[in-house]
Amino acid sequence: MSKRVRTQGPVIRRQGQVQHTTTDQRLLSGKGDANWIHSDQWRILRIQAEFVEGFSTLAELGPAIGVFGSARTPKDTPAWQAGVEIGRALARAGYSAITGGGPGIMEAVNKGAAQVGGTSVGLGIELPFEQALNKHVTLGINFRYFFARKVMFLKYSQGFIVMPGGFGTFDELFEALTLIQTRKVTSFPIVLFGTAFWAPLLDWIRSTVLTDGYISEDDLDLLTITDSVPEAIRWVTGAGLASNGT
Repeated sequence: MSKRVRTQGPVIRRQGQVQHTTTDQRLLSGKGDANWIHSDQWRILRIQAEFVEGFSTLAELGPAIGVFGSARTPKDTPAWQAGVEIGRALARAGYSAITGGGPGIMEAVNKGAAQVGGTSVGLGIELPFEQALNKHVTLGINFRYFFARKVMFLKYSQGFIVMPGGFGTFDELFEALTLIQTRKVTSFPIVLFGTAFWAPLLDWIRSTVLTDGYISEDDLDLLTITDSVPEAIRWVTGAGLASNGT
C-alpha cells in the first residue's frame, strides 16, 4: 500500500491525513502529555460507561414514574408538601419514584417514597455548583452528561408528573412531549400538577401555537392538568386512560 494511504480500522487516511505512527504505537508509547484523556475519543468511553452503569443499575427497577420540578421549592410551601404526597402515593401504588435527586420538589418526592418503604430513585447530574443527591434517595446514580441521564428517565419511567419548575423542568417536559408527538415513545402519560402554574402556558399553546398551526388539536390530548394527587396518580399510572376508554 502506498505510503500516502493508510487504513486504520474503519478509517481511511490519504495524502496529508496519513499519520506517521500506528494506533498501537501511540497506545504503547510512554511519552507525551495527558491531554488525551480530555479528547472526544476518550469522552465516548465515558459516555458508554454512563449508559452501561445506568442500564445495569435500573434494569430490574420495575414500574416507575418520573417526577420533575424545581430544585428551588422551599420546604414550607404547598408544592413541597404535594411532592411528598406524590412520592408516598406512587410507592403505595407499587411504583418507584424517579427524580433528579436534588433538593426542592425532587427531595420532597424522594422523601415521600422512602417514608413508606418505596424505591426512591435519584438520577443526579454534575453541575458547576455543588448539588449532591438528597438524603432520601435509596437508589442513586450521578451522571456527567445530561443526555445519558435523560435516556434513563425515558427508558425506565412509564409516565411523568411535572410539577412547577424553571428551565430545567420545561426542558424535560417539552423533550418528553416531542418524543411522544413523533412516536419515539408510545403510551406515555404526562400529568401537569398545579393548575395555577401550568394553565397560562396551556392557554398560550391553545391561543397561539395551535391557532397558528404549529401543532394539531390532538397534541393537546398529550397533557393532563390537575391539582389532585390521587387524580395525578390515577392518570399517570394508566387508570385514568383506562376509565376514559383510551
